[in-house]
Amino acid sequence: MEYPKVSFLIPTLNAESVLEDCLKSISIQNYPKDKVEVLIADGGSEDNTLELAKKYKAKVINNRLKTAEAGKMTALKASAGEFCAFVDSDNRLPDKTWLKDMIEPLINHVDVVGSEPWEYTWRKSDGFITRYCALIGMNDPMVHFLGNYDRVNLLTGKWTEVPHEEEDLGKYILVKFDNRGIPTIGANGTIFRTQFLKSAVHGDYLFDIDILSEFIQKEGSVKFIKLKRGIIHTYCENDILKFARKQRRRVRDFLYHKSVGDRKYNWEKSSTRGIIKFVLASVTIIPLFCQATKGYLKKRDLAWFFHPLACEITLWEYSSGAFISLFKKQQASRKGWKQ
Repeated sequence: MEYPKVSFLIPTLNAESVLEDCLKSISIQNYPKDKVEVLIADGGSEDNTLELAKKYKAKVINNRLKTAEAGKMTALKASAGEFCAFVDSDNRLPDKTWLKDMIEPLINHVDVVGSEPWEYTWRKSDGFITRYCALIGMNDPMVHFLGNYDRVNLLTGKWTEVPHEEEDLGKYILVKFDNRGIPTIGANGTIFRTQFLKSAVHGDYLFDIDILSEFIQKEGSVKFIKLKRGIIHTYCENDILKFARKQRRRVRDFLYHKSVGDRKYNWEKSSTRGIIKFVLASVTIIPLFCQATKGYLKKRDLAWFFHPLACEITLWEYSSGAFISLFKKQQASRKGWKQ
């Protein structure tokens, strides 16, 4: 089989603590070396990020707007591959066959726009927040209540609750989404056809979920592949304050870009019921402990009991962020940011 060229798009900002593991996992793939390019869109790192990029022969591009979404767009514009892989600096490919496994179904299904792992890889050695996110299949616990997650959630036994058509083809699932909704597909190991991306996105920012949502609005449906594979995402490890900062950044960035018209996917319209459920569960707390206990009985890991605190932090950051945005809408500052 002749393999196509793949461009890895990695936004960075002071990512030395995680970047080497990410780049090393790409370098050991059993994929033709001349068919892989790594593009680092850097937002002005002051640590050893750029030295690590040089060590692994990655091409560094200046990301003047600093954010991950701007970095993805900057790297996309410079990409030369037939496919683009969105891999964050805190991701790690779990084994050397990962890239081939992700690409081969896309070669066989030319009408499919991309592929994505269907789970986060759980590892006993990871920090409790990373393990919790792998167990619940998301980095934002509110998404559990919305149902539009895109990785296997051990609480529900599903990889998403968004209505869709799917065909199980053994190693992967062929999925068709339509105007009934779209999961949060587009990051942490998602691969797209480059031509599809470049025709679908414009401007200075690339927002994951908006890509497929806009395509569905125009074409009525879209086909995607979910690989029965994982990807490692070392999300916050044991750092509760970092988890809170990331939630704060998430809501402030979203509300800012929505206010200036950059965001196209109106997820609030179809998620009112889920938001109410999330708020009520977080206020009363007991449902959160019941969910954590249910998860623990399925997979004996004390990381499940971060769930109530994760929800409380998220409720506080999202509600305070929404309140602040009534008076001043701006992106979260990247000053002093690091992975």
